[in-house]
Amino acid sequence: MKDKVVVCAYHNVGYRCLEELIRQGADVRLVFSHEDSANEEIWFDSVRELAARHGIPCVTGSINAAENRERVAALAPDFLLSFYYRNMIEPEVLALARRGALNLHGSYLPKYRGRVPINWAVINGEKQTGATLHYMVEKPDAGEIVDQEAVEIAFEDTAFDVFKKVTEAAVTVLRRTWPQLVAGTAPRIPMDLKAGNYCGGRRPEDGRIDWHLGAERIYNLVRGVTHPYPGAFTTLSGRRVFIWQALPVEGAAEPGRVVSTEPLRVGTGAGLLEIQRLQVEGEAELSAEAFVEKTPCLGELLA
Repeated sequence: MKDKVVVCAYHNVGYRCLEELIRQGADVRLVFSHEDSANEEIWFDSVRELAARHGIPCVTGSINAAENRERVAALAPDFLLSFYYRNMIEPEVLALARRGALNLHGSYLPKYRGRVPINWAVINGEKQTGATLHYMVEKPDAGEIVDQEAVEIAFEDTAFDVFKKVTEAAVTVLRRTWPQLVAGTAPRIPMDLKAGNYCGGRRPEDGRIDWHLGAERIYNLVRGVTHPYPGAFTTLSGRRVFIWQALPVEGAAEPGRVVSTEPLRVGTGAGLLEIQRLQVEGEAELSAEAFVEKTPCLGELLA
């Protein structure tokens, strides 16, 4: 008899990992996912639609709700698997999985435990991240590691570029470890939390640019929150302006001061930021050249 599996999944990692379990013939009895938020750009695949195509019941309410906890208990699953599920799963629910509850996290743990690990890795200028399958315990992203796959972060990569790499790494990890989990031969490597770090979630307001930082740090923020994320922004003449694409270049100028328009370059705390694509809030996104043509007040200080 196959092991019974309950899956908590959302986003592309959730979709691809559920797809991989189905491909391997796992007995997925129930899926928990989320309703899409009206305030979020939905650019990723639907876990609910994938489950429906395969006749798997899918619930969008929290797995921690009493009625859902009872439903899981009645199934008596062997495994509970979480793939980019956004709710912390309570210990009482984790304990319902006879052979273990595991999570696929989007970093090379123990680095970047917590929320939005890919965005944080890019914002902090990391050269590498990865995907990690680990057992879930009460403390977030702290249980024993089963397997990991590293990915490189190129200097020009956006968070979206890295997310695609991490998604493939996640599928790779699950593809090679699921047979081991079923066979009872998968490793359980204690996680050294002191060797890592924990990051909280990010709000759109956290994308505000501090021009006193160095150009490379600002560049990392821009590429860490550019499309499809909320974006890095500054203000010009009292209006919010999003910077979607830029590059750090050599030079020196007062932080926030536009020093040239062809190309469009702005002073920072160290170096210059060459802006390539930007958008005044509520208007269309433009190339820097088109923006300069229609904006007469570029002599003002960006803030």
